[in-house]
Amino acid sequence: MLPLHDLLYQQTPRVPVTKLLVGINLLVFVAMLAGGAGLWHSSNSVQLAWGANFGPATQDGEWWRLGSAMFLHFGAVHLTLNLWALWDGGQLVERMYGHARFAGIYFVSGLAGNLLSLVAHRGLAVSGGASGAIFGIYGALLIFLWRERHNLHPQEFRWFFWGASGFTAATLILGFLITGIDNAAHIGGFLTGMLGGVILARPVNGIKRVSHRNRLLAASAFALALVILISQIPVRTYRWSEEVLARKEIGEFLRDDVAISQAWQGILDEGKRGGISFDELAGRIDTAVGDRYEESFEQLSHLPPNPALPSAATVEILRHYAERRRDASRALAEGLRAQKPEQIRDALEMAKQARQPSKPE
Repeated sequence: MLPLHDLLYQQTPRVPVTKLLVGINLLVFVAMLAGGAGLWHSSNSVQLAWGANFGPATQDGEWWRLGSAMFLHFGAVHLTLNLWALWDGGQLVERMYGHARFAGIYFVSGLAGNLLSLVAHRGLAVSGGASGAIFGIYGALLIFLWRERHNLHPQEFRWFFWGASGFTAATLILGFLITGIDNAAHIGGFLTGMLGGVILARPVNGIKRVSHRNRLLAASAFALALVILISQIPVRTYRWSEEVLARKEIGEFLRDDVAISQAWQGILDEGKRGGISFDELAGRIDTAVGDRYEESFEQLSHLPPNPALPSAATVEILRHYAERRRDASRALAEGLRAQKPEQIRDALEMAKQARQPSKPE
């Protein structure tokens, strides 16, 4: 009886899919570092920009995030642990099932794990990582070992089966104890990998094949689970595209406000130096300040009126700020035209009291 490793190596000497997956994950991480991600930790905004799984974004027509999230990692430690597990288990499972079947188990497990994560966290968690797919290959590994247990040396079976079982159980337990670990993706990937191990099982050296009945039962269980998961997808609280638009408008407004405030101060300084009439000062304030704040106010007012948007409160504050600054500039222009010092002072005080909030993270 050949040792398991020799038997598998004899059947499938090379593991190109495992090497390719490790390489892609490394390349994506390096690209993220070059794009501003942190070596030890990346913020949610960076992860979202690169395609992390997040309910309001994924459910806003960006379902590809269920796949792209499989290649994102939140730091070097996260990446190292996942790639170590992928390299260690991937070589075995690719040889057990073959290149195409291994790839199928990996990707379907990752997608199913991310879908379960979306449902379990009600779309509120920003998640990413290859661990759901990796748990899938460990699920398939255990199915293969259990199925072939009578054709393996007992000591070898115990070493591989209980080692893989212990690793899987310990990782899942840690996932329940440590916050920030997406155990839903782990569990979804693991169960999918087990079902995939039955559906895609192949004989080794003429060993008895899996019955069509078992394949059909596993396929039916997967289909039923998928239907249930899809039916439980939470109702999105807001559309990510609307939040992105709101953040864009906020950023543009804050940049414009700096320029408008500088223009306003420049006009006031010019008025103090003399050589310009009150009417001319009033006209410049209307054009360079009042009209521009009116335009900003209208743009902010036309944003989607969804109070569930994270930026909704900031948009409302900025809209009120733009309105106050517009009214103050108009009052100042009227005071200059009427040459009423008291109205001019009140208008300047109104403008001073309109405080601009800082840009949200």
